Amino acid sequence: LHTPMYFFVSNLAILDLIVTSSVLPKALGNLLLGKNSISFQGCMAQLYSFTFSGSAELTLLTVMSYDRCLAVCQPLHYTNIMRKRTCIFLVAAVWGISAINSLINTLLLAQLDFCGTNVVQNFFCEIFPLLALSCSSTYLSEIMVYMADIILGMGNFLLVILSYCFIIITILKIQASAGKWKAFSTCSSHLVVVGIFYSTIVYNYIQPTRGASGRRSKQLSMVYTLVTPSLNPLIYSLRHKVFKAAIWRI
Repeated sequence: LHTPMYFFVSNLAILDLIVTSSVLPKALGNLLLGKNSISFQGCMAQLYSFTFSGSAELTLLTVMSYDRCLAVCQPLHYTNIMRKRTCIFLVAAVWGISAINSLINTLLLAQLDFCGTNVVQNFFCEIFPLLALSCSSTYLSEIMVYMADIILGMGNFLLVILSYCFIIITILKIQASAGKWKAFSTCSSHLVVVGIFYSTIVYNYIQPTRGASGRRSKQLSMVYTLVTPSLNPLIYSLRHKVFKAAIWRI
């Protein structure tokens, strides 16, 4: 459990706790009390924590793909490259970049003027539904959102694809089938998590700003705020032999 992979998994678990803690308690409270309201300050705090956790998870999954790439492609040099200091530096960079990104987007959105009914077309505060409520110019906010989508979204996605291209090339060079399976098993959990995360996030956010409301968008929001964070620890726990043995006994 002290290997670099589980160090990154522990940070992923923290991010999953942040995203669920920023969204679900308020949503459940509103359901129990029969309310549909949130204060402006609470909405901005929710927006910041949700944006932070989302962008941090995008970047962290890229770091984890780099870690898996080194483990498969350069196993003899892996322990020398991925030392504790390197892992801490990578995680600090993930948290720092995400904090700056979410702070800029939250401050820009907080300065907008909101008028009318102010009904957020979702069960929590996120960027696109809030931009749709503004009666002032959202040009700068939209530019920053699209820049974040390109740099953090598409950039991280391409880096993950590149890492797995190197992994696949290395696996294909292995002669023994047992060796191929062992190499693939080192990154199978990460591949499943990446597939679930990107399939929901990309589909929900690669669309026009004003069209981000609707029933399908809310259902997808439920997936990546509740289902995905719940599945991540289970997927990685299945790699652990003791946990697997306990599951089989049950």
